[in-house]
Amino acid sequence: MWLGMSAPSLAALLDEALKPLPPVPTLDPAKVELGRQLFNEPRLSGNNTLSCASCHRLETGGADNKAFSSGSDGKPLAINTPSVFNASLNFKQFWNGRADTLEAQVEQVVTSPVEMSSDWKTVVQNLSAMPLYQSAFTQAYPDGITAANVQNALATYERTLLTPNSRFDQYLRGNTELLTIQEKYGYQRFKDYGCIACHQGVNIGGNMFQKFGVMGDYFKARGNPVEADLGRYLVTKDEEDRYVFKVPSLRNVAVTAPYFHDASAKTLEEAVDVMFKYQLGRIPSQEDKDLIVQFLKTLTGQWAGKPL
Repeated sequence: MWLGMSAPSLAALLDEALKPLPPVPTLDPAKVELGRQLFNEPRLSGNNTLSCASCHRLETGGADNKAFSSGSDGKPLAINTPSVFNASLNFKQFWNGRADTLEAQVEQVVTSPVEMSSDWKTVVQNLSAMPLYQSAFTQAYPDGITAANVQNALATYERTLLTPNSRFDQYLRGNTELLTIQEKYGYQRFKDYGCIACHQGVNIGGNMFQKFGVMGDYFKARGNPVEADLGRYLVTKDEEDRYVFKVPSLRNVAVTAPYFHDASAKTLEEAVDVMFKYQLGRIPSQEDKDLIVQFLKTLTGQWAGKPL
């Protein structure tokens, strides 16, 4: 254990299970800008009231700080909205992993009867009626405005929505003095207790599925079961996938409350308690929980050059 000793060597940091964010990819500027416009375009929804940015607010961590976002009909959705930031680094999209790509995620959100409640023929017609989009699509795509090109432009923009330069990323790159001793101890506890078994890789999560309630029946304790609690089972109909969800990324977790698919944890401290009880089956000291929370707060990155 290096804590309390000399700073870790660069070789030791390179061997960590967690990796710093990659640079923002260099993509076609015309497609990125078109995707940015579409991200803020309410004409993607059936009644022209809801854009991607309505639920994924970049100024509030890439989500909307609500337990459940509202669909185009104004009614709350059944599942908590995850952050759009760093979503391109997840191995699947949605809590239940039903989309393999960002393009597929866009396709499903637009046509979902409880989300944007539109169809692609209508979307293409609406955009084609606007000279601004006629010109922008012609510049970016040889075949102009199509459903596939709308999906690709949005996905291209979303691939630029990375939040680099968190204090922890800077630490991983060798600036070991940037974290306090408490934050370093918190990282060590994060590893010692086994949190890192699921929350690892470049997105500190987002690269595997896991049952919610490995060490206890979370849903029985919470009560009031709903269909969304079934998780990946809704996709595969495999009993082994009941209550299984994509492990969420912990990047920017300190600014994206509430937590879990059901938004049941209102604070980071509550979320840590639930994880210890139902995922790890461990009873940590209050000091250890506090240290882990301090570590998690170092995962907040930057957007547009400013901390989230």
